[in-house]
Amino acid sequence: MGQGRVLEAFHLEAGQLARAMAGVSAAEWRLPTRCAPWTVSDLPAHVRVVIAWLPGMLAAPAPTRAEVSAAGYYRPDGRFAPDTNAARIALARDHAAEQLNGAALADDFDATWQQVDRLCRAEPDGRVVRTRHCDPMLLSEFLLTRVVEVAVHGLDLADALGREPWLTSQAADLVQGLLLGPDGVAALEKLGWGQLHFLRKATGREPITREEASDVSRLNVRWLTLG
Repeated sequence: MGQGRVLEAFHLEAGQLARAMAGVSAAEWRLPTRCAPWTVSDLPAHVRVVIAWLPGMLAAPAPTRAEVSAAGYYRPDGRFAPDTNAARIALARDHAAEQLNGAALADDFDATWQQVDRLCRAEPDGRVVRTRHCDPMLLSEFLLTRVVEVAVHGLDLADALGREPWLTSQAADLVQGLLLGPDGVAALEKLGWGQLHFLRKATGREPITREEASDVSRLNVRWLTLG
């Protein structure tokens, strides 16, 4: 997948999230989300943390070759073990607590994604990075995992705030492609589902029946392990 396309999706989706967070009231920051125990303030803090790994990754020596894809990044290993998930939860909550208020949290997220966007745009196509889990990946593939984070947690935040989803078509198409491959449009037609409906089901944002799970599995969905 082209690095430019992934960067554009990241730019648009992160910008949408930043604009949405700029309009959150003091009371709304304390609302619960489906990602318990995270509140509305904790979720953008988590997204900020997971995109803030990139400056350090880009400053480090590049591996000689990529060995892990975006789909492979979400394999069910120790990175999603209970103790790792507990640390991930605590890190987001600690970061949210460090901010003076919701406005500061929103500003911090806005500054972070823009810095990451700027640094990534200076990198050549084919740039390889090493993740904190030691995966050597193309920058474009790792950025795709960040698009997943921003897009999926954007849905969580919109639902918690009672707002219409602000998911961009560019990000939705990339996440759909990650899950369904190049034949995603045809697969959705077979299911009879809209794109947003599918993304909610496939990422656990809506319950899926046994019959639906059977239909989806026949389409060779790349199920992602999400912490």
